[in-house]
Amino acid sequence: MNAPFPSTTTPLAQPLQPLRLLIAAPRGFCAGVDRAIEIVERAIEIYGAPVYVRHEIVHNKFVVDTLKAKGAVFVEELDEVPDGVPVIFSAHGVPKAVPAAATARGLEWLDATCPLVSKVHRQAERQIDAGRHILFIGHAGHPEVIGTFGQVPEGAMTLVQTVEDVGTVRVPDGVELCYLSQTTLSVDDTAAIIQAIQTRFPDVIAPKAEDICYATSNRQAAVKQIAPQCQLVLVIGSPKSSNSLRLVEVAQREGVPAQMIQRAAEIDPAWLDGIDVVGLTAGASAPEELVNEVVARIKELREVGTEEIVTTREHMTFKLPRQLVR
Repeated sequence: MNAPFPSTTTPLAQPLQPLRLLIAAPRGFCAGVDRAIEIVERAIEIYGAPVYVRHEIVHNKFVVDTLKAKGAVFVEELDEVPDGVPVIFSAHGVPKAVPAAATARGLEWLDATCPLVSKVHRQAERQIDAGRHILFIGHAGHPEVIGTFGQVPEGAMTLVQTVEDVGTVRVPDGVELCYLSQTTLSVDDTAAIIQAIQTRFPDVIAPKAEDICYATSNRQAAVKQIAPQCQLVLVIGSPKSSNSLRLVEVAQREGVPAQMIQRAAEIDPAWLDGIDVVGLTAGASAPEELVNEVVARIKELREVGTEEIVTTREHMTFKLPRQLVR
């Protein structure tokens, strides 16, 4: 009797389990970003195009391109702005010399600096008026740091970026110290730096309130909430965006791989291989439109069940500059 031929039928692949997509809340636009974008849009309506903006109004290419299409022109320096047109300063804040130069040229200018950044500027001025030297916690070269240093006389503030910096920083003898910080830092890293500052300088004066803004803190807390359940976290944001970069770091510190993306097209399908649960969040300058785009793309790649994980509700709003109130 002949032996049976071996089967040539390939076993059917097991269907993929539906992917759980945990969407963090809060996420995306904060009140300062909402205000900055509205300032540009209102200015275009009132003054007509073009309206010039010094630096990206917020760190998000999609937002910047959308505003360009409406009539905004983005430049790096004030000397690129022609006479007779309004100019807007970005949400990150600018040194005092910039509006002073605009005024000297007779330019109409609008300040889109986030009010929470402006609060740090005023704190810096008050500390200098009190005769103190400021240890400023932040990232070198970030527009917010440049803007804050530009509020005080040269040499009145020392940048501290890491715990290690605290051990080597040199401060003037016999001068009272205080510390302030950039608004978009890692909550955990900043706490460690502050502890190091207070250990080395026990008499250092703290700000009256936390400098890291509510939106930065809330978005990091939301990622901490979802990350332990995830095998991958996607952060929608720009590589230029400090608060978005911090969200990637938060996920990674929870032991979860994280990817920064600007648009849905950047998702590599291979990232989802063997993955059952993905977390999704967005930096404070990323619009909800991009969140929806990413969700739609993931649904093209896998069967998906979405869940929004809410850690807090935000209700903050900021007033517009008086020139735009009609």
